[in-house]
Amino acid sequence: MAIKKHTQEVLAALDAYYGTEYVCYLNHENAWQLLIATMLSAQCTDARVNIVTESLFKKYTDVEAFARADLKELEQDIHSTGFYHNKAKNIIACCRQLMEKHGGEVPRTLEELTALPGVGRKTANVIRGNIYHDPSIVVDTHVKRISRKLGLTTQEDPEKVELELMKVLPKDHWILYNIQIITFGRDICKAPTPQCDRCFMSHLCPDFSARRKKETP
Repeated sequence: MAIKKHTQEVLAALDAYYGTEYVCYLNHENAWQLLIATMLSAQCTDARVNIVTESLFKKYTDVEAFARADLKELEQDIHSTGFYHNKAKNIIACCRQLMEKHGGEVPRTLEELTALPGVGRKTANVIRGNIYHDPSIVVDTHVKRISRKLGLTTQEDPEKVELELMKVLPKDHWILYNIQIITFGRDICKAPTPQCDRCFMSHLCPDFSARRKKETP
């Protein structure tokens, strides 16, 4: 009951501060664009990805175009997102598999999505949540770090964090929690210097309470 009450208080605070509108920070017009943008976002900011995809999606206008792309040329096209060798290789392989097994369409299920080259649970859940509106929890660095601070999980492994959050968060907040926590992590609860003095959830944060006790003489 304690964790349930605590979770409800955290979600109420997030809803009050950020609202309940669904927002995706990666620019896209369809499922395959979001899939590729999410693959590019690994170890890269959404802002940088949006700059790159603005011209990238004009050059490669569909899944087939990416499947036929020249590896070296695509590497140059996405160079500024980092890790471009692996990203380019995975994007081409992923799009070839989409053409061969899915008729060029992005599949819906977690199993089908994670079977695609370069697509893990995080990317798959971004697609499931934002495109198909299937309740899903995306565990990125913000969600993992802040969920631990808030006492909603004790896990380190992203998949275990996801499974633990699925137990404590109501399903109607799974996608919304991702959006809110990512915004919170970028704006207030930054790593490694969280702005606790302006945090609207410091009273709900066990990590903050523990640090304050240590600092009190």
